[in-house]
Amino acid sequence: MKYVHFISILCLTLVLSSGWAGTNTLNHYKTLTLLNGDWMLSPAAEQEGGATKKDPAAKLIDTDNTAISFMVIGKSSTVQENLLPGTGKEMATMYHCNDFNNCSQVQAKHYFAKQNQPELILDAAKSNGSIIVMACDMNTSLCNSAEGHVHMIKHELSQDNNHLRTTYTIYSNGKFEKDSIYHFDRKQ
Repeated sequence: MKYVHFISILCLTLVLSSGWAGTNTLNHYKTLTLLNGDWMLSPAAEQEGGATKKDPAAKLIDTDNTAISFMVIGKSSTVQENLLPGTGKEMATMYHCNDFNNCSQVQAKHYFAKQNQPELILDAAKSNGSIIVMACDMNTSLCNSAEGHVHMIKHELSQDNNHLRTTYTIYSNGKFEKDSIYHFDRKQ
C-alpha cells in the first residue's frame, strides 16, 4: 500500500511540475517581449569592459542612435534582436518557443559577425522575471567546436524596464575567451 501511495504522489508531482515548467518557460519568453523597441547605448561612464571602446559601438556612445532593437514578430511568436543595426558588425538573434501553444523550451539562433549561427536554449535555472540567460545548445556541433562563437547571451532588465545590461559570452578553442558587455537605455 505504501508503494502505491508513493507512486501516486510521484506521478502527480511529475504531471504538475511539467505543466508548471511550460508556464514558467512561457513567462521567460514573455520577459523577452518586454524588450520590444529601440535602445541606445548608455553613457560611457556606465559601460564596462572593452566592447564599447572600439568601433562600431564606440561611435554610438553619447548619441541617440539605436544600438540594439527588439521587435516582436510573427503574431508574437518570435522576438527579433538586432545588435549594432546598420553597422558592418550588425548581428541578429531570433528567440522563440519550441511550441508556442505548449512552450517547454525557449530557443534562439544568433547570427554572429564571425559568420556562424550558434543555437541557444534557455537556462531556466539562471533566469528569472528580469534576467534571461540563453546558453549554447551542447547538442549542436558548433557549441562543441573550437570555432569562435557566442556561447551565452544574458539580458538583465531593470525594474523600471528602461535599462538593459546585455552580455555576450564568446568561446574560442573550446573555452571562454571574453564577455562583451553592453549597457543600454530605452529610447523614449
